Amino acid sequence: MAGSKGSKYYDTFLHYTVWLENRSTGRVVDEQLFRLLKAVEESGSLTSAADSLDLSYRKAWGDLKKASELLGFPLVETTRGGKEGGHTRLTTDGRELVQAMEELREDITLAIHRVTKKFFHKINH
Repeated sequence: MAGSKGSKYYDTFLHYTVWLENRSTGRVVDEQLFRLLKAVEESGSLTSAADSLDLSYRKAWGDLKKASELLGFPLVETTRGGKEGGHTRLTTDGRELVQAMEELREDITLAIHRVTKKFFHKINH
């Protein structure tokens, strides 16, 4: 999303982040938690998901627990180990949240791209 090649803003980019926030407590689902939810969805394991993001299991579990409490519904469901091992999966609400956030991020990216193109066009002329 930079200016066109050869323009004075060619190496300048616009970055943004999107998060869900509770009026009284602040951020509920930020970029890190979103990536954690996606990693849990892909791996079926909180341990693997946390490892892939260089998070401790304790931090990952704490963040998921806090977000679930603030949202009022669980984001993941867990099964303890045993013969076939344990797993962590997104709940239906967790999957719906991830899917909705993915769609929102795609829509925002398209809108940002359009607006940024207009912005760089204005400042490069």
